Amino acid sequence: MATTVLELCQVPPPPDAATEFSLPLVFFDMIWWDFHPSQSVLFFDFPISKSHFLDAIVPNLKQSLSLTLEHFLPLAGKIIHPLISGRPISLYTVGDSVSLTIAESGADFNNLTGNHPRDSCEFYSYVPQLPPATHSSNSIRVPVLALQVTVFPDHGLCFGFTNHHAIGDASTVVSFIEAWASINRFNGDTQYCSLPSFDRTNVQDLNGLDSIYWDQILKDSSPLEPPPINPPTNNFRATFFLREDDVQKLKKLVLAKRPSAAHVSSFTVICALVWVCFAKSAASSGKAAADDDVEYFTFVADCRTRLNPPLPPTYFGNCVALVLKAKLNHGELKGNDGILVAAESLGQAIQKSVFNDKGILHDAHNWTAQFEEMAGKQKFAVGGSPRFDIYGVDYGWGRPKKFEGLFIDDSGAISLCKSREADGSLEIGLSGPKIYIDSFATAITEFLGNLLP
Repeated sequence: MATTVLELCQVPPPPDAATEFSLPLVFFDMIWWDFHPSQSVLFFDFPISKSHFLDAIVPNLKQSLSLTLEHFLPLAGKIIHPLISGRPISLYTVGDSVSLTIAESGADFNNLTGNHPRDSCEFYSYVPQLPPATHSSNSIRVPVLALQVTVFPDHGLCFGFTNHHAIGDASTVVSFIEAWASINRFNGDTQYCSLPSFDRTNVQDLNGLDSIYWDQILKDSSPLEPPPINPPTNNFRATFFLREDDVQKLKKLVLAKRPSAAHVSSFTVICALVWVCFAKSAASSGKAAADDDVEYFTFVADCRTRLNPPLPPTYFGNCVALVLKAKLNHGELKGNDGILVAAESLGQAIQKSVFNDKGILHDAHNWTAQFEEMAGKQKFAVGGSPRFDIYGVDYGWGRPKKFEGLFIDDSGAISLCKSREADGSLEIGLSGPKIYIDSFATAITEFLGNLLP
């Protein structure tokens, strides 16, 4: 059933907030300059009536959002793209606000919040588009955040988040969601949430990287305003789970057969397992590959604690390194030792980039060029992290029932986060054709069943 928009509104920070607040965008932000907006949804099992939602829940959410924005002013502001001279900044001025859509849906709430394959396009009515940019003779001003709250009467709520990637990475967005939830739950009290740090002294133009990336943006005429996101067609989403016990068995397997392998972490073996299952599922995805075809697995690493001096965990903005790249032939991945060679390749990539003796930024000036080298090649990626506890978010009516990262649609990526369960398991989100998801499910079930009895 169609989603009905009940209200379109703008929520500003409270009147006593700062009148102006600016931040320079640094190269960490510029890397994501022309990426599509990041979109995700959180479903809450909260069976309320439409009238109670509009009369009680919505006013509280607006109030708590306003109070939260006082501490996250860049999310209420805009990215300023200078057209004459200078470099981009994030700027909040009085009158800026965040777009909030209030909506109602009669769709099947239980189906949307399941783990089985579901049509991807069904989720896009619960996330808003970013408002359009405004243009002047000397700059382009681009909104960076849009929100939507949808009620499923007598079933639950859905929160939709859309953000411009250049304003912040997943860590920043999750910290905003956690803060908003906490402030709503505790009636405006901020003592139970972590507030952001905006000090960019130690990351501004590190090794001249701001200049390098800004010059590249200007050279390529890279657009700042992201294109509208269109729902994918013939695409499905499904969720898979890895128990902590399975992850530990995977690590023991790799270490037993490859004792000299570098950096055999939980993250390494999870990605290795997914990569191998991707390879085994390739034929069903319509992307059948020859054994000698090269495949890549890429991911990012949080730099906050890895810089010298380190940044606080609450640093606001983008602060991730592109870990480029694990590389193997298709035949190696789908062979009997696929999990071993995949774990070795991934571990070496992490060791070479994240733990390089020259520092994690030793090759930062080449990140974009290296990524472009993979254009047209088969590549996979990870969005999210095992350390993200998105299911710990509580607006006052309990933890989420389901998280869906829409950013993985049509990207060859998976989403990864802690699961809702308290057993230490992890949640993997996968998107693709139905037959591909079914094949992946078979591959991962057989692998865990046969090799990890």
